[in-house]
Amino acid sequence: MRKLRDFIFFTLILAIFIALFGVPIWRVTQAAFLGLPVENQTPQFTLGYFTAIFADPMLRAGLFNSVMIALLTTVLCVLIAMPLAILANRYDFLGKSLFSGLVLVPLILPPFVGAIGMRQLLGRNGAFTAILQNVGWISPGEPFDWLHFRLLGIVLVQALGLYPILYLNLTAALANIDPAMQHAAANLGASRWTIFRRITLPLMRPGLFAGGTLVLIWSFTELGTPLMFDFYITTPVQVYKKLGQVTANPIPYALVVLMMAGSILLYVCGKVLLGRSQDTAVSKASIQSATTRLGFIKSIPVIVIFTLIACLAMLPHVSVVLMSLCAPGTWYESALPKVFTRQHYLNALTHPLAVPSVRNSVMFASLSTIVDILLGLWIAAMIVRSKLPRIFRAALDSLAMLPLAVPGTVMAFGYLAVSLQIKAYLSSRNMPSLAGLFDVQNNPTLVLVVAYAMRRLPYVVRSAVAGLQQTPEDLELASRNLGASPMLTLRRITVPLIAANLIAGALLAFAFAMLEVSDSLILAQKEQYWPITKAIYELFQRIGDGPFIASALGVWAMLILTLTILSTNALLGRKMGAIFRV
Repeated sequence: MRKLRDFIFFTLILAIFIALFGVPIWRVTQAAFLGLPVENQTPQFTLGYFTAIFADPMLRAGLFNSVMIALLTTVLCVLIAMPLAILANRYDFLGKSLFSGLVLVPLILPPFVGAIGMRQLLGRNGAFTAILQNVGWISPGEPFDWLHFRLLGIVLVQALGLYPILYLNLTAALANIDPAMQHAAANLGASRWTIFRRITLPLMRPGLFAGGTLVLIWSFTELGTPLMFDFYITTPVQVYKKLGQVTANPIPYALVVLMMAGSILLYVCGKVLLGRSQDTAVSKASIQSATTRLGFIKSIPVIVIFTLIACLAMLPHVSVVLMSLCAPGTWYESALPKVFTRQHYLNALTHPLAVPSVRNSVMFASLSTIVDILLGLWIAAMIVRSKLPRIFRAALDSLAMLPLAVPGTVMAFGYLAVSLQIKAYLSSRNMPSLAGLFDVQNNPTLVLVVAYAMRRLPYVVRSAVAGLQQTPEDLELASRNLGASPMLTLRRITVPLIAANLIAGALLAFAFAMLEVSDSLILAQKEQYWPITKAIYELFQRIGDGPFIASALGVWAMLILTLTILSTNALLGRKMGAIFRV
């Protein structure tokens, strides 16, 4: 009886994913290969839209730039994160907890917002140029635009914002390596470089793959950062610029399919290059991994490395904070603003764009988090507690993690396409009330909540799975034997036992939904329903005090994510890295 119930639940969960995940992707793919439906005409399969993309030099350049941004960002993230992870795993140095926390600071600010600060720092008359002029390295009156090569600026901002995801995965992978293997290699005369190359690196490849995959796909499909740099020759931005053509032109759909294919190709290449899966590549430590305790003098080089990376990573954050306190026109050809003011924070509390956007984001993120908790707990219970065959549970676990691997821009565009199709169908059936629920152009609430929930569901699932795996099933079985219903057992026994994990996953889901970029920019088209990220982008485009109010909103966003990351880290500790893993 229980097996039958589990199979029914598995089917229901599969149906939900097909409806909310598979259908949007299928709708985009269908339009890319068959074109948009035309009355009294049978759709015909064609590759013409893809041919048109590759025949267009601007669209070809967009694909090339997107791939280059992804590869360069991932390589730079590896160069930053790997030394930090190795040092943190190998040594116990003075202030380790403090410096380990500092290198995670970029998690509190999306690259999208950090681009505001980086533009101010590296612009033609920005702070960096002013500093070099003051020390005599650049002649006064000859400013240099450090962002002339905007692609490199995008890579820098994204790498400084995304390397903590790789760092968390690498530290988790290193913690699982059995030190006995390294000791044995050392006893056989292997040098440190040989041990790293032949032992450590192969065993940490699963963490490298898990974090690297997320960075690769995230940077390949990033929409907000190129927009903030006014760099429009990337595929995500080109898709965004063609939103007005979605009802008449299949080219945007073909671009989205190419973006999805590119993400899959990058994922497969990473899988091939980085080797085996986590289960086969990482051995659980048979003995406790011992760190070498460093004295004050020997701690200095390690502290310098952590401090240097932390300072570089915090540059965009510091710049955003300074912009939010800077009077308009007073941070020009100077290292610091000449006049400070708190007016932008006051304006952010009264501006007709700022306050409604915060309210909208809180509402959308709260509703999506509730969906994530209910659905995520259900999926986690099926993965850990059900009597399904192992292959079904593994498939369910992989399915729950898919939203991390599928580009947000692809999913947002898919939801847009599906909502327009449903709206047209319901309108043709004289059901205007139902059609209004799916009318993204007038009220995107329902679609945005669903999009946010599906994109952040993996955080709750992974947290709940970790909690259930650490909780003995005996108490639940005892409750059932005493006559308690499954729901009562869940409410009185299971949920209280894994409450910390659920809260951690829910906090991450809420915070990242609050600051979701792709879904917000693509789906929120009416000003009345703009979330905070859409408001930041629109304010940044406006002359006058717009960029400064946008910076103030960015600081509020920073505070939200800071509290979230600190709370989640306190609840999950080292297991936090598992949340950012596909």
